[in-house]
Amino acid sequence: MLTADEFYTDDQRDLQAKFDSTKLADTVVTAIVRDEIEDPQVPFIESRDFFFLSTVSADGEPTVSYKGGPVGIVKVLNSRELIFPSYDGNGMFKSMGNIQSSAKVGLLFIDMETPNRVRVQGTATLSTDDPEMARYPGATMLVRVKVTSCFLNCGRYIHKHTRVSDSPYVPDAAGAQPHPSWKRIDMIQTSLPEDARARTEEEGGTITFDDYVDKLMAGES
Repeated sequence: MLTADEFYTDDQRDLQAKFDSTKLADTVVTAIVRDEIEDPQVPFIESRDFFFLSTVSADGEPTVSYKGGPVGIVKVLNSRELIFPSYDGNGMFKSMGNIQSSAKVGLLFIDMETPNRVRVQGTATLSTDDPEMARYPGATMLVRVKVTSCFLNCGRYIHKHTRVSDSPYVPDAAGAQPHPSWKRIDMIQTSLPEDARARTEEEGGTITFDDYVDKLMAGES
């Protein structure tokens, strides 16, 4: 079990002292923060079809990314390890590059209908040939996270939302997915791999950037 001094940084401690919350912060750690994923959190994490991933670059610059997929996009292998896939994206590899360089990650799981949330922090590694990739057809990489802390969060500031539908871009059982509209933009065709350019033609040819923005604003991206 983590102690408060292990969990908090000096700057966090300074602010706790300034706002007279040190005792409360210590109590919170004792009550909810663990150095592993406990049994009640496993079904919640594995029932999610999206989460938010926080990573930090080698230069210390943070970024947060929305990661969506099938229900069970994150699999808890044991109390101290979980995995999730990396699917086709925009080619920037911001999150995956950060993991490769600095490894520290934060994962935020939210149920916006209940509402409820769980946070996991850990150290991550990447693999393109991990045997667990078979769980995720269409994945380009697999991320393994060694858990350093897991804790519940109060849901009082989570605005309730109603789920409407799955994203059609989640890879199917064979790993196939629709061709996204942004890959049809005329100005990027020469930057795409040959197979992506071929799919652009199959989908009706190129579109302008303005066409793409119209589709994006209409929810048709």
